[in-house]
Amino acid sequence: MMIIAPILVGFVYVVLMSLIHEPHRRRFNAVMVAGAGAAYLSGGGLGIWEFAFTAVVTYVAYRGLESWTFIGIAWLLHTGWDVVHHLKGAPIIPFAEHSSFGCAICDPVIAIWCFAGGRSVTDFVRARVGSRRSTDRAAWPLGRSMRTYVL
Repeated sequence: MMIIAPILVGFVYVVLMSLIHEPHRRRFNAVMVAGAGAAYLSGGGLGIWEFAFTAVVTYVAYRGLESWTFIGIAWLLHTGWDVVHHLKGAPIIPFAEHSSFGCAICDPVIAIWCFAGGRSVTDFVRARVGSRRSTDRAAWPLGRSMRTYVL
């Protein structure tokens, strides 16, 4: 469950982000990953390096305002930082021992979606369902769907 749950969280994130229309979706995700890059600042587990990492992720996220690729890179940078924190024993959520591990599993799911262009999965599903309905209508007389005849 320590692996499945973070993957599901990544998928839920992608679906929820898909509800935001472009170009707002890309810009919103750039802001989200910039915030994620600063998530470890309050814990200070790696001292001054926390500030250096936050500066790097902020720059990459800034570039992500215009590029899904940079947003994906920022999520992968955050994945690496999650791994370092997990190994050091300084989790992102202090009272949840494996929170950095879970975050390191979740972030690449989001990064893959970003590298694919951050396309709306909800639009994809609607298009697929819509194409099935149009095929269903064409198969029945007068262009009505089967539901018309059943009801």
